[in-house]
Amino acid sequence: MRFLCISDIHGNASALEAVLADEALRDFHQLVVCGDHLFPGTEPLATWKLLLKYRALCVEGLTDRAIRTFHPEALEPKTPEDQLRVDRLEQTVEDLGELIMAHLGKMPESARLPLESGAEMLIIHGSPMDSTISFSPEMSDEDLSALVASDPADIIICGGSHAPFERQLEGVHIVGVGSVGEHVTEGFASATIVDSTPLGFTVHQYDVALPPQAL
Repeated sequence: MRFLCISDIHGNASALEAVLADEALRDFHQLVVCGDHLFPGTEPLATWKLLLKYRALCVEGLTDRAIRTFHPEALEPKTPEDQLRVDRLEQTVEDLGELIMAHLGKMPESARLPLESGAEMLIIHGSPMDSTISFSPEMSDEDLSALVASDPADIIICGGSHAPFERQLEGVHIVGVGSVGEHVTEGFASATIVDSTPLGFTVHQYDVALPPQAL
């Protein structure tokens, strides 16, 4: 079983298309997305349609939660930048419509997948201790272990940090899959392939150069 694992598309459908079209990433069985799918980019509906087309397994990120709990009357923007973000959020909700908004409300915070070897893969935006707190590559092993808490997963696939990384701790392999729409290196999107076999799993991380329309 081959999993294509991505995160943090942020409504950049053009970047998502570039990742899905990349020759090195085409031969996969399941698309996995670790949250922050649709906001604040300008292509939320096109992004959603691509996720449906590829039957993506999606878990909720912070911006997904912001979209589904959006109440403009409760917000008081203090700066022009805040106002622009509120306007973008309102436009995103309008673009998606009631049906998609209802689907967003059913998106889980995490998902667990059994692998052929008997290992378990956890899909989450943040971390087992708190889905709103992300693992990041600069954290110490002690800090990462604290966020793993007592979770039994053998491999954790996560987003949030926008920077792809891998860390092997005692009993768990943490894989931050970076970002499709807001990569830490401008002009690129990140993706991760997890190959699962009866003997175990392997992880391969890639950067995909983006076309001009995705920038």
